[in-house]
Amino acid sequence: MTAPSDDRPGNADLEIERKYLLSGTPPEALGHPAIVVEQGYIPGRKLKERLRKSVFPDGSVRYYRTVKLGSGLVRTEIEEETDERVFAHLWVLTEGRRIRKTRYVVPHADFTWEIDVFTDRELALAEVELPDEHAVAPIPPWLAPFLVKEVTGDKTYTNASLAR
Repeated sequence: MTAPSDDRPGNADLEIERKYLLSGTPPEALGHPAIVVEQGYIPGRKLKERLRKSVFPDGSVRYYRTVKLGSGLVRTEIEEETDERVFAHLWVLTEGRRIRKTRYVVPHADFTWEIDVFTDRELALAEVELPDEHAVAPIPPWLAPFLVKEVTGDKTYTNASLAR
């Protein structure tokens, strides 16, 4: 999710989030509905477009095209919803650059934590989106025992780097 901007050309949305490496999946997360996510990356030297298919607990499916720029805590994220036809047409271009994960959305205090459990490798990550770069999201007690380290600025743990 991103902070909204207006629709004039040249204006982009910001994604402000912290990311953490986990040692496993917190049981608290498993008590929340799961979103099954498949995403792939269209190759490019400067611009890498992400395609995402999200299957929600009620069986509904949504498709997205996204471009992210920058790294670290605050990044530009431009995203739009698309349809199945466009997704299928572009999906073939992502061969060899894909990830699969199950996402659990867990509200805690004033924040929403997203716990991503990758189904194509042994990896679990937690993300929390922030309203601004100075906001602090306390680590929930149910998450703390699984926290290995913060990886917000570590490109190794970006989905684009993980895609294979």
